[in-house]
Amino acid sequence: MLGSGSGGNATLVVGERTRVLIDAGFSARQVVRRLELLGVEPNSVDAIVVTHEHRDHTQGIGVFSRRFGTPLYLTPATRDACASLLKGDEPVRAYAPGTSFHVGELRIDPFLTAHDAVDPVAITVTSGSCGTRLGVATDLGRPTAAIRHALAACDFLILESNYDESLLRTGPYPPSVQARIASSHGHLSNHAAASLALDLLHPGLVGLFLAHLSEKCNCPKLARRVVLGALRSRGWKGYIEVAPQDGPTEMVDVPALRTRRENGQLSLF
Repeated sequence: MLGSGSGGNATLVVGERTRVLIDAGFSARQVVRRLELLGVEPNSVDAIVVTHEHRDHTQGIGVFSRRFGTPLYLTPATRDACASLLKGDEPVRAYAPGTSFHVGELRIDPFLTAHDAVDPVAITVTSGSCGTRLGVATDLGRPTAAIRHALAACDFLILESNYDESLLRTGPYPPSVQARIASSHGHLSNHAAASLALDLLHPGLVGLFLAHLSEKCNCPKLARRVVLGALRSRGWKGYIEVAPQDGPTEMVDVPALRTRRENGQLSLF
């Protein structure tokens, strides 16, 4: 993850021959800087898949696409909502929620979420070469049965863990903003994220990132303790980390984690 939070969200997915960004919610300059910190050349990115129009997911899409010729994948409604970021000469590919498409050997499956955007989606990415399956859901509002079904059987998950209920109630936001965050079209709390993680737990789940933490109504140690505590109660031993806002995480080799689990070598971080 290049970073995640209210100030910007972007995730780099690397397949055998393909590199895809899920969202680019930082300035293009910041996206480039963070990719280079990971040793990734920006012009090697094959596509940007945009999940919804909010600026913390789209800020850099236009400039990055024009600078490097990177195709943008958006739903038609999201493209219309992002019109101010686009000049019309970007390579744009339309997709529809519920219909899979391919970027190189990676299969992208987008599905609708409950969030206050025009056409919000979460996605799964499946490698055609090794079958590894990644789920990315950073703006959920509420985890519906359809979302649970779409995220089932993932090897690795990126899940929103936006706020702590107590910190939200006592935080700086006015009641109207608190209500929006906690609504069924807002964001997931730490406990809601823990409940969803338990629903999605299966023997093949080797790790997850907690994402989109509020800087004012959450803290990494608290989010990690709540979600990890729930998973540990079910005997899960895997990789878990909280995605920071101000820089990229380490690159995580999910197939290697799968191999370590199969060999009984995966310890709890």
